[in-house]
Amino acid sequence: MKKLTLVAFSLFCSLAAMAQRNCGSMDNLNNQLLQDPAMQDRMEQIEQHTQNYAAHHQHGERVVVTIPVVFHIIHNGDAVGSGENISDTYIMAQLDQLNKDYRKLNSDVSLVPSVFAGLAADAEIQFCLAQRKPDGTATTGINRVNMGQASWAQNQIESTLKPQTIWDRNKYLNVWSCIFGGSSANLLGYAQFPGGTANTDGVICTYTSFGSVATPNPAGGVYGKGRTLTHEVGHWLNLRHIWGDASCGNDQVSDTPTQQTSNYGCPSHPHVTCSNVNGDMFMNYMDYVDDGCMYMFSNGQKTRMQALFASGGSRVSLATSDGCTAPSGGGTTCGSPASLAAGSLTASGATLSWTAASGATSYNVQYKVSTASTWTTVSASSNSLSLTGLSASTTYSWQVQAVCSSGTSAYVAGSNFTTSASGGGGTCTDTYESNNSKSTAKTMAKNADITASIGTSTDVDWFKFTTTTADPKVKINLSNLAGDYDVKLYRSNTQVGISENSGTTAEQIIYNGTTSAYTYYVYVYGYGGAFSASQCYTLRASTGATNFKTMEMEVAPNEISTLSLFPNPSKDKVTIGFVATANDNVTVRIFDVMGRQISQQNAATNEGANNIGVDVSQLANGYYFVQVDNGTMKQQGRFVVAH
Repeated sequence: MKKLTLVAFSLFCSLAAMAQRNCGSMDNLNNQLLQDPAMQDRMEQIEQHTQNYAAHHQHGERVVVTIPVVFHIIHNGDAVGSGENISDTYIMAQLDQLNKDYRKLNSDVSLVPSVFAGLAADAEIQFCLAQRKPDGTATTGINRVNMGQASWAQNQIESTLKPQTIWDRNKYLNVWSCIFGGSSANLLGYAQFPGGTANTDGVICTYTSFGSVATPNPAGGVYGKGRTLTHEVGHWLNLRHIWGDASCGNDQVSDTPTQQTSNYGCPSHPHVTCSNVNGDMFMNYMDYVDDGCMYMFSNGQKTRMQALFASGGSRVSLATSDGCTAPSGGGTTCGSPASLAAGSLTASGATLSWTAASGATSYNVQYKVSTASTWTTVSASSNSLSLTGLSASTTYSWQVQAVCSSGTSAYVAGSNFTTSASGGGGTCTDTYESNNSKSTAKTMAKNADITASIGTSTDVDWFKFTTTTADPKVKINLSNLAGDYDVKLYRSNTQVGISENSGTTAEQIIYNGTTSAYTYYVYVYGYGGAFSASQCYTLRASTGATNFKTMEMEVAPNEISTLSLFPNPSKDKVTIGFVATANDNVTVRIFDVMGRQISQQNAATNEGANNIGVDVSQLANGYYFVQVDNGTMKQQGRFVVAH
């Protein structure tokens, strides 16, 4: 492991064997430092803040940061969809790929070698198309600009193109596409690191790189699947190349192996350099491999990026930008659907969903067998549509168009989906689909294991069972997890338990709070869209007449068990529910995600079920932890404040 230290920034860049993916960002940084010597001091302050954050922050989940993006499509008078004036389809595919890569929702993350699998991170950063301009008027987030020039050298980009078109960098991530020319002709793209000047801040890429794994740009070849922007946004979020831009250099991240230099193409693992025992992490987005061979950020890289959005971080203003919120009154612009997803796949059906487009009153949805030439067109009144009557084991293509009072958007293509085989799919005895809502919950047997799967990033599972007065105590176990799966327990419509362990750690909920008979609902879901179409989880609902004891420890006299929080998320008050085995006094403490205590209160408890209310109306939106301590045992839970 590399030691995290504050060092002078290395600007070495190996020029040997350079293919298209080269050192544009580091060259740009070098030029900026030469022109603005004070930038070095600003970057060192940012690095010190990053090191302090890495040393002291809690490694749990944070509130997901949403960054408004404006795409500046620079062209020379070409019609939309031709030449560098790329179509909405490739722009939306690029945005979708960016979101998948930064939220660890990319399907190829399954290819990460086992030695690195535990390091692959959901960066908890996502991106939306801007819905309002800096002047407050409506926008689609796509700004097409005819600059009257066929190609652009890097000095022209920095002196003219960016300053004339940039939107407020404190509210937007500015992304430009263009044709590079002159000495910059072989560039794929480059980014400005935090600490640079305001009128050039953002990322610029060649137009041929815009696309996704699902919708590759044929003009980009091996660099047409959208990973150039993923890589360059990483620089914009303060990530270095994984080899540290020096022979066996330091990228300031502790969990990325030291490697000798950049990798190209699609290496085979392990590729060992610099005596790194597990080989190079060449599949990291911050190496130079082909788009189809990079598919992960590490936990340490996530920490560096998240530091920018903590208090005092250089990009913290983006976390509260209103750029993703359409102005009141709407305007006449018709936005495009985004984040298209297909889920709830059965042998004969699927549920299609997408992010609502600004100004849309309805949507046109087209779908077809992928090999067919004719589309079936249907209308949807909301941003989702359930398809029925599909054929089993068949791959379908689909696309969505927003319909607005002022006109329609271009069609945006979603990733192909494949229906399951007749009679179920995967290795589960029963997939229990469709059970994607509480109203369609499937009945499950008590005191018996069942297996089911979360088959897509949008799939969720609901189950139900009923207790009697002879077996009112409940324990839920969720195990054999393929990803970061979580579970909630509802008593009728009231949430009475939640378990949200990280990674593939098994989940458990115990609810001993009643002696009455109820119908319970179990909600199983993947955190951040985690799923596996091939691996099934195991779920068991145990019921009995006596209190269950926790997974972690035996419940001794005067201890507290079964901490539940509801409503969760909450905007004004959180109720903490638990069962005490004796009359006692407890201390209730609230902590933020940095581990700092926010509040403390004392309360008396009675033997049996207890509820303690905590006022959270003055807390900022985000994740918090609550701890209930009776002197012999501390029980902790997590909740979200969302005003």
